[in-house]
Amino acid sequence: MKKVFIGVILTLAIVLIFRSCAEDKEKKSILKENSMLIQEQINNVSKLIVTEGHFAEVYNYKDSQQLFGPLITADKKALVVVNAEVTVGYDLSLVKFEIDEDTKTLRIISIPEPEIKINPDFEYYDVTADYLNQFNAEDYNKIKQNVNASLLKKIEASTLKSNAQNRLLSELSKFLVLTNSMGWTLSYGDRNIQNFDELKLLN
Repeated sequence: MKKVFIGVILTLAIVLIFRSCAEDKEKKSILKENSMLIQEQINNVSKLIVTEGHFAEVYNYKDSQQLFGPLITADKKALVVVNAEVTVGYDLSLVKFEIDEDTKTLRIISIPEPEIKINPDFEYYDVTADYLNQFNAEDYNKIKQNVNASLLKKIEASTLKSNAQNRLLSELSKFLVLTNSMGWTLSYGDRNIQNFDELKLLN
């Protein structure tokens, strides 16, 4: 009778151990599948978010050189009309993140700075220059530098960067929806992101 009792206990112990191992294996399998799903969704939104704008600039360039004191000068000038296509965006493939399976956390480590690209088209009008002060490559480079600096100020004062930030938040909100639906946590830096309002603080 004792042998039968011991046999029953051993059988139950083996069954319980087998079930425990099977459940643990199943949990690990589900966790791995969730991690792969999160990774896949992140890759799906890793695209360049771009906001486009058009700017026009009229620039007057003038340069004078003294030849024999202030009484005699050699002048050159140009009227430059600039039409520029400007793009502002984020390359989400540069977002650094890590997946912590133990705590079920998708942790955003860093977000890239916005990329500003200016493609200007220069048209030169009323270009005049004295014989002793001709236009050269340095003049054209100086015009381009001054125009780009002026355009950057206009971009900063426009809504292009804020529009790009809004589109960035729209993409990052997909991470928040995904993690919340799977019982995971989205974090950035040292804080957890619970809702869209907290997501806005990333900027």
